[in-house]
Amino acid sequence: MHLRNWLLITTLATIGFGQISCDNRQQGKESKEVASGKMPKITFAEKGIYDFGTLTEGDTVEHTFAFTNTGEFPLIINNITASCGCTTPDWPHEPVAPGAKSSVRVRFNSRGKSGEQSKTITIFANTEPAMTDLHFKAMVNTKADSTKNS
Repeated sequence: MHLRNWLLITTLATIGFGQISCDNRQQGKESKEVASGKMPKITFAEKGIYDFGTLTEGDTVEHTFAFTNTGEFPLIINNITASCGCTTPDWPHEPVAPGAKSSVRVRFNSRGKSGEQSKTITIFANTEPAMTDLHFKAMVNTKADSTKNS
């Protein structure tokens, strides 16, 4: 009889512990979702691929991608990489406060390029997701093609 009571108590304790464990996981999941919603968020004013249009080989052009931190904590850009050495990004190195606006400037040097160019700039920041891509394109004519069309 004592053994049966002990088994019953042990079984109920195990079931209760399992319930508590599940509740903790659910609370952890909910906390993560709430925190994720408050993370810094980089929201760009323009969507899609920026088009520099038609360039002559050797032209250097630049574009500024404006953004707002739409999260609830300061946004910190840790690094920005470009898919090609012909592209140079410039970004704010100070935290961007919640609700504040800033920008990423991208300079493209078409020297040694010809034809359709499509480039990607990847932003690494304390956002969710941690990486954000910007894209631009350009049609680069060689200098010989440009003088024929003149």
